[in-house]
Amino acid sequence: MAERKQGDQATGVRTAVVTQTKAKTQKPAMYRVLLLNDDYTPMEFVVYILEQFFNKSREDATRIMLLVHQHGVGVCGVYTYEVAETKVAQVVDTARRHQHPLQCTMEKD
Repeated sequence: MAERKQGDQATGVRTAVVTQTKAKTQKPAMYRVLLLNDDYTPMEFVVYILEQFFNKSREDATRIMLLVHQHGVGVCGVYTYEVAETKVAQVVDTARRHQHPLQCTMEKD
């Protein structure tokens, strides 16, 4: 808050004008988390990843897995930067631990 003093020099009466600046909040940028197709990762493992890390039902996970398989890429979800980054790291780490080459990436929505 800024205060600006004004007044009458002759009478010694002072007044104050108080102004308040409102901060504008912006919605955070959103990022799509994508799974990329490869010829080696089992389809069932991709379904597992979608259920485990993206809270997809078996039906939704299967549908997304088939999109990845047929079109080369599928959207797992849209999240803030930090959440998307964490999900990508979880997927890649889990895939490596299971010795699968599954790739997961993110892009601005």
